[in-house]
Amino acid sequence: MQDFEDFVALRSQALLRTAYLLCGGDKGAAEDILQDVLMSMYGKWRRIRSSPEAYARAALANAAANRWRRRSRKPEAPLELGTVPPAPGHEQQVVDADSVVRALARLPVRMRAVLVLRFFDDLSEAETARVLGCGLGTVKSQTSRGLARMRELMGEQVLTWN
Repeated sequence: MQDFEDFVALRSQALLRTAYLLCGGDKGAAEDILQDVLMSMYGKWRRIRSSPEAYARAALANAAANRWRRRSRKPEAPLELGTVPPAPGHEQQVVDADSVVRALARLPVRMRAVLVLRFFDDLSEAETARVLGCGLGTVKSQTSRGLARMRELMGEQVLTWN
């Protein structure tokens, strides 16, 4: 299964970034769901080898949503995001990236998935709809509402992140 190994070697970093954003900045959870998705893909590789990237993105979005559903059933005392100091460092880019991740973490799961796939993975509206299994109108409305909510959460900060 050399082609699977090549896929993992070439795409795992980008998929980890997607998982990280889908998990609201929780690196451990992102690593866990990516590992689960890659293990699932390995068993299905013959069937999905023609479009593994799309399968992986859809599986990551579903795994992240399932994770949030499971967490919502368990009572936890959430940390106040306002009391956590900003990420240390001297470069404004690090602070901006941290602000974006924190704001994304406060969005509903589906809205977050739409924004991550559209703007961080550079998928079109149609590709995002296909990956998430929803309509084009849903992607458009979730994008509009999500960007508006990000503006509310981030205030005057510019919504750009490289």
